[in-house]
Amino acid sequence: MQRGRSSEVLRELLRAREEAVDLPASPYDTAWVAMVPQQQQQQHGGGAPPSPRFPQCVAWILQNQRGDGSWRTSVAPPAPAAAKPGSPPATGSTRAALSSTLACVIALARWDTGRENVRRGLEFIGRNIWVAMDEQQTAAAGFIVSFPAMLRLAIDMALEVPVRQADLRAILRLQDLTSKAQSQDAGLICSGGRKTYTANISEGLGNLDWDEVMKFQRKNGSLFNSPSTTAAALIHNYDAKALQYLDMLLDKFGSAVPVTYPVNIQCQLHMVDVLEKMGISRYFVDEIRNILDMTYSCWLQRDNEIMLDMETCGMAFRMLRLNGYDVSSDELSHFAEPSSFHNSPQGCLNDTRSLLELHKASKVTILEKEVTLDNIGSWTGCLLKEQLLSSEAKGNPLFEEVEYVLDFPFYTMLDRLDHKRNIEHFDITSCQMLESAYLPCNSNEEIMALGVRDFSCSQSIYQEELQQLNSWVKENRLDQLQFARQKLDYFYFSAAATILPPELSDVRILWAKNGVLTTVVDDFFDVGGSKEELENLVALVERWDKNEKTEYYCEQVEIVFSAIYTSTNQLGSKASAVQGRDVTKHLVEIWQELLRSMMTEVEWRQSQYVPTAEEYMENAVVTFALGPIVLPALYLVGPKLPDSVVRSQECSELFRLMSKCGRLLNDVQSYEREGAQGKMNSVSLLAVHSGGSVSLEEAARDTQKPIERCRRELLRLVVSRGGALPRPCRELFWKMCKVCYFFYSHGDGFSSPTAKAGAVDAVIHEPLRLEAATC
Repeated sequence: MQRGRSSEVLRELLRAREEAVDLPASPYDTAWVAMVPQQQQQQHGGGAPPSPRFPQCVAWILQNQRGDGSWRTSVAPPAPAAAKPGSPPATGSTRAALSSTLACVIALARWDTGRENVRRGLEFIGRNIWVAMDEQQTAAAGFIVSFPAMLRLAIDMALEVPVRQADLRAILRLQDLTSKAQSQDAGLICSGGRKTYTANISEGLGNLDWDEVMKFQRKNGSLFNSPSTTAAALIHNYDAKALQYLDMLLDKFGSAVPVTYPVNIQCQLHMVDVLEKMGISRYFVDEIRNILDMTYSCWLQRDNEIMLDMETCGMAFRMLRLNGYDVSSDELSHFAEPSSFHNSPQGCLNDTRSLLELHKASKVTILEKEVTLDNIGSWTGCLLKEQLLSSEAKGNPLFEEVEYVLDFPFYTMLDRLDHKRNIEHFDITSCQMLESAYLPCNSNEEIMALGVRDFSCSQSIYQEELQQLNSWVKENRLDQLQFARQKLDYFYFSAAATILPPELSDVRILWAKNGVLTTVVDDFFDVGGSKEELENLVALVERWDKNEKTEYYCEQVEIVFSAIYTSTNQLGSKASAVQGRDVTKHLVEIWQELLRSMMTEVEWRQSQYVPTAEEYMENAVVTFALGPIVLPALYLVGPKLPDSVVRSQECSELFRLMSKCGRLLNDVQSYEREGAQGKMNSVSLLAVHSGGSVSLEEAARDTQKPIERCRRELLRLVVSRGGALPRPCRELFWKMCKVCYFFYSHGDGFSSPTAKAGAVDAVIHEPLRLEAATC
């Protein structure tokens, strides 16, 4: 597709990285930096008139007041660990403007300059003071503490704030009530989280133990990478490293400072996350790789920007692990217990977003025992469920996302379904995540435009391909087989929802055709064919090109064999052209192995033989019939594959884990139906071989453990670097595993003709609903 201007704009944003110098100025933070006095006056006092350490910030304030008397940030900045009171949300709320304006007024008054600016600023505050008391207004979490504190400071400075005394008392009382309520929370009493939170919003609070606050100083000299918090500490307690941090900011940014710096890791990861959620990350592979390389380097150094922030740490771990970087879950051990949340600024704010990111990270398990991740998943899941029960959750878009993530872990959902949901909800999810201090105001629109265009163009391709496949079914008379389930829509949907690039049309077509054929064969062996018909079909496939005079036992056998034969040879020709060698023989061997294994199950059933669990599973990983779907697709995704690689132990293990996971998921959902048909599966065999000590229900529960082990080990092999099989090929096994989870994690969605019909329509037929999806 033509990506055009949108992708170029986004590419420039992704390239910005740490060297970005065009972060928008934050009037709030600039005001606090402007309040820092000269070092000599701060340390020794004396009779000299007070003067600012950063007069250029004072000059900037004088020159950047708006016509309505306010100071406000032009572009929404990102929220630091505990959101700053001058950090406006995506809506650009007046509460944020109130904080910024009051801070600028105090800064000018401190140095007895800009009296007209002060007057106009105070008038703006007076006209809009109602916003401070309006609970419907959005604002950073620190506003309700810091704004009243700054009001007290302004009053102490003898500034005449044009606000009714009743309103003034109400605002100051609101701060007192909030502080009292928080202190009564048993989880926060004397907690490190409360101390960290207080330190983070310490500007304007004045009456603090500043030595205690300075314990949160970072290596770069800042407090929480916040210019305002660092400046507030420096006003009350001289510190050379803090001063060096502010000097560096002014050297870098000129006469004003951003709301937080550095912001690179958090903002870049947010950007990558949104591009992935919108389904357009494949257009920015090199840029994303550079960002992840940088993040990994910081991860190895245990950089504070990652390790001290719960949300950033969770996001970094998830993205790095899924993209093949070697990151140990032990590095998250400081988040292994719920106390890590309660004793943090995020806990003090009951920060849902941080909990959610950490919970998502906990699901990216690749080892049988990853105790840290399992613990994190447990306690974050409990806290998120508790939050869903709160009155604030109703109608809140963030909690809708929480509910979605809890119900559908990432390995149970298909990419294109997620993309569509994220595009349609971009205004209430992604926009908030893109509050980045270096993003121009039109970046959200650029992302939206590219996401919409990509999805819509892909949907047109899907519709054309499905139409071709419907014609193929009719041409091969597969629709005339009364015994066969018609599952073309499901199989093509599973390809379209996971194999995204338009140029991989042949892969999607192969996936869908062989999915249909394996279903036909499975139904033929289960219910449609007699013993003689099955033996005839197996013999025809075994002989393949040696059928000089083909003899079909019946028309059904002819239809089934002809469809397999013709399609396999056609697909084999395409695959051979891609590979530069003849691979058709291998595709035939895959079908031969499948039919032999299916015949084995028929013989067991007819002789009433009860296999051991090991015998059953060795055969079942083949009869689950994913071989003809996934293995031939390896040849069409791009990389040249020597025969030794395709037949390697690595490839065999990927296939075994994928098939076993899918087989067990299916068995858990189908054991009752298959038992009524006289068929055995892994669940019923577990109960039978227990000698009556395990019920069917208990066997079904016990089967969840091997499912979990298979999924974790499969993901480990897929994301691990090294190995002979290229990553695009390994990902096919993971995509099919997700398809199995999608159809079988909440009932037998595959057997039902309607259970997943809505998902099929959403990806292939129904256009995007964009009425509310504007930023």
